[in-house]
Amino acid sequence: MKSATRSASSPFFSAAETAALPPVGGITKRGFDIFAASLALVFLSPLFLMLVALVKFSDGGSIFYGHRRIGHNGKSFRCLKFRTMRTDGDRILQEHLRNSPTAYEEWRASRKLQDDPRVTVVGSVLRKLSLDELPQLINIIRGEMSIVGPRPVVQDELELYDQAAVYYLQSRPGLTGLWQISGRNDVSYAARVAFDTHYVQNWSMLRDFSIVAKTIPAVCFSRGSY
Repeated sequence: MKSATRSASSPFFSAAETAALPPVGGITKRGFDIFAASLALVFLSPLFLMLVALVKFSDGGSIFYGHRRIGHNGKSFRCLKFRTMRTDGDRILQEHLRNSPTAYEEWRASRKLQDDPRVTVVGSVLRKLSLDELPQLINIIRGEMSIVGPRPVVQDELELYDQAAVYYLQSRPGLTGLWQISGRNDVSYAARVAFDTHYVQNWSMLRDFSIVAKTIPAVCFSRGSY
């Protein structure tokens, strides 16, 4: 963590520093990621196939949605999800934000909307149960994400991290993490940044196991999920 502390005066590492930083957890964490994600894909394959069919036949659109997110050391990748939004979602969002000052302020503060007009009926159920994120197991096997870590963000969101961005960039984004088990969208963005910073500064494999265990009831009770 010495490199992150030394560079904390700036929200980003230089290119040379970034290339030299290994992801938090190293080989131990990566080994667990590969094992756990592969095992999950095997056991969840019937559910995975059912969701593929459900999304496809609900409106005839694409099954998966890949959005550019920022990963370890600032490298961008396509974060995979089951598609939960209408195909003309961008137009719907812009129109909604223009017509609703309240929604605009909510979006500006958190980049999320509790009542998002873009979300399909099937998509709302998948989001509520966090099933839309299952394709990210593929991102984990590819080495773009981890089982546990900060949730992947877009470039605009990373700027909200300010100096704490050095900690986000030092880890692989996670399928679950402290934010997910601590209220998710019910907590402020500043709290989310604090969770991510604390996680990287205090990482341990035991803590990862604890977060995975706490994720199960958090998902079952849909805490802060929308």
